[in-house]
Amino acid sequence: MNIHEYQAKQVLKGFGAPVADGVPVFRASEAEAAANKLPGPLYVVKSQIHAGGRGKGKFKELPADAKGGVRLAKSVAEVVANANEMLGNTLVTKQTGPAGKQVNRLYIEDGADIERELYLSILVDRSVGRVAFVVSTEGGMDIETVAHDTPEKIVTLAIDPEKGVTAQDAGKLNAALNLSGNAAKDGEKLFPLLYDAFTTKDMSLLEVNPLIVMKNGHLRVLDAKVSFDNNALFRHPDMVELRDTTEEDAKEIEASKYDLAYVALDGNIGCMVNGAGLAMATMDIIKLYGEEPANFLDVGGGASKEKVTAAFKIITADPNVRGILVNIFGGIMKCDVIAEGVVAAVKEVGLKVPLVVRLEGTNVELGKRIIRESGLNVTPADDLDDAAQKIVQAVKGN
Repeated sequence: MNIHEYQAKQVLKGFGAPVADGVPVFRASEAEAAANKLPGPLYVVKSQIHAGGRGKGKFKELPADAKGGVRLAKSVAEVVANANEMLGNTLVTKQTGPAGKQVNRLYIEDGADIERELYLSILVDRSVGRVAFVVSTEGGMDIETVAHDTPEKIVTLAIDPEKGVTAQDAGKLNAALNLSGNAAKDGEKLFPLLYDAFTTKDMSLLEVNPLIVMKNGHLRVLDAKVSFDNNALFRHPDMVELRDTTEEDAKEIEASKYDLAYVALDGNIGCMVNGAGLAMATMDIIKLYGEEPANFLDVGGGASKEKVTAAFKIITADPNVRGILVNIFGGIMKCDVIAEGVVAAVKEVGLKVPLVVRLEGTNVELGKRIIRESGLNVTPADDLDDAAQKIVQAVKGN
């Protein structure tokens, strides 16, 4: 689960992180009062969407030369003007895709005198099985570009979970970021508290880009991106309250109600699979044969008939889907349960696109018989390769 920048900053502030004063705004009429709560004379007006690259983004409804989704304002009047222009319009960035995201919230923040911009993130480094810091002196830039062009400028430091961030760790991070004086002293305090926030709140990503050194020599968290581990959210009802469903795909929201692992994609072949690895293989082979998957959907190992029915409905609700591939390897999941769910869903919502079903494993013959005797226009497949070829051919001929 992702949260907005202003929410992330409030969470980090609660752990003691240095952040600027700011006020969230939901209507343009609130902008003047928000700005008047800040010291000024420099303000930052920030679009709040779940996507990066906001500063370089463009609004669909505005002229091409209009400012992006993060703007400096030198007066309260300028804050108000920007709020009127930004709220309700669609911001397109590298991460939103061409459809963009509508800006429904702004964050009016006190400006800062920036001396240097740094990059800092905390994530789970699965290669070593530990939480790790990733830092770079090249803040404010796309970290993927830095990794590609100047990988030597990125430093990764794994943290011993029994010790936490030690003085030695803080020294290494200060050295990697070329911090000294007051900034280094701030770093010695900041690194442990960010690690504490990450582990205490079960985050999956904490990114500060940029982390700035101000002209007074102190550090400040200028931007913040936080994602939480969905599997741990039951421990954090206070974080769940921060969820903004308007930033999420409606189909993904529906899937979450049934504990389905669903991610909407841009292709035209809907996929229903059990197991993340098999789902990835299914999407790969669809691409191999020249089409694109419309979704990642893992129904899990112990799905019920009702869960499978819900999954099928979610797939068919996508107007871009021109064909559906059901690929099930029955272990814990039984093929007959999948078959019953598919039949029930098709009878309820109808079937307007080609459907290819590949079943293998527990109760496979019973599952095939249920599909066969249902009277549905379903194409059976012998294996994954056969299934992929058949659904791609059906889509291309549809």
